[in-house]
Amino acid sequence: MWLLPGALIALLGDLAWGLAAMLAGALYVISTHLRQISNLVEWARAPIGTPVPIASGVWDLVFSEINRRSRLMKDQRERLSAALDRFVEAGQAMPDGVIYMGPGHVVDWANQRAESHFGIDAQRDAGAPLINLVRDPAFVAYLDSGDFGEPLVMKPLRQHRLTLLVQLVPYAETRTMLISRDITHLERLETMRRDFVANVSHELRTPLTVVLGFLETLADGVDDLPAEDQLHYVRLAREQAERMHRLILDLLVLSALETGAPAPAEEEVDVATLLDAVLREGLALSSGRHRITLEIEGPLVIRGSSKELHSAFANLVSNAIRYGRAGGHIRLRWQATGDGCAFSVQDQGEGIEAQHIPRLTERFYRVDRGRSRESGGTGLGLAIVKHVLGRHQGSLEIESVLGEGSVFRARLPAQRLVRQATDAAA
Repeated sequence: MWLLPGALIALLGDLAWGLAAMLAGALYVISTHLRQISNLVEWARAPIGTPVPIASGVWDLVFSEINRRSRLMKDQRERLSAALDRFVEAGQAMPDGVIYMGPGHVVDWANQRAESHFGIDAQRDAGAPLINLVRDPAFVAYLDSGDFGEPLVMKPLRQHRLTLLVQLVPYAETRTMLISRDITHLERLETMRRDFVANVSHELRTPLTVVLGFLETLADGVDDLPAEDQLHYVRLAREQAERMHRLILDLLVLSALETGAPAPAEEEVDVATLLDAVLREGLALSSGRHRITLEIEGPLVIRGSSKELHSAFANLVSNAIRYGRAGGHIRLRWQATGDGCAFSVQDQGEGIEAQHIPRLTERFYRVDRGRSRESGGTGLGLAIVKHVLGRHQGSLEIESVLGEGSVFRARLPAQRLVRQATDAAA
């Protein structure tokens, strides 16, 4: 377009001026293109997101197409960035530890759970081989073995109380994903299961051995043994059979509580009647060896399972009788508290060392195993108490001083008080 005036001048007869005008137009066009190319180069070197230069003519079309492509690329980058953010958030939310690694087990990325499992820092340790960060021999051997069909169970050196189930998953060609799961709780449950089976077997084997021994003695010498000896053996065998019977009943009760069996229909429980029955059972079990008193100072009606509450309170009383000092005072007390009510049993026994108290509600846990067997306890009473109170939204508190005795307190929440429930309805 800029050459057209010069061409017209040349055709009209002034060739020199026409050529000069055409040369000037060509130079102008070239300089314009060079200036737009320079603008394009500067824009390409500018930070991403810099607006496209404004131009006219053919360069306006060029810059418009570049601007359209730039917007498409920006939208694509934003979508990819959002997808990456969602991926990272999902990885951080996973309950298991996850580490993505490149060739040579070099750490690319790890979520927070993996950081806590292995004691690493994802940002600081990115690019470092994992075997340089986690130097557990079994773990290093697992990574070097190349056989990842079975997971590895390990206890990290930096987290010795933790038990991890670790498995390496290859993907792509040279990349791997390490998954770590905390199985400390599962391992503890498995240990408890093994201990439970061993304890039950042991608790049943002892009385069964005694019963079988007496029966064999009676069978072999029934004609030679005096009647008094025969009655003595039968009485001892019966005591052992009763012990096994109590153990089996406690196991059935505890099994029903632990497996989440449906709770009995709740009812309005007369506290005075319930505690009077518990007191009479305690006096019969004590047979005059203790002084047992009952004080009722709290609400007289609560809502719950009379059968389960009776079992829990009776277990606390029988526990105090079995382990309380002969001739000592066992004080049963029902009272209102700031957040509900409580049934406490205070004895004058030998007391319990502090390190044993947190484990007293474990099945078959005994401070003194020999003394417990002599007293006829099954080792399940406090476990039953704990579960019964849990089903009633309550809790068990234990206080003890060596040489002075112990206090076992069963707390129940205010929502169990019938009077408060009635007042709230009114």
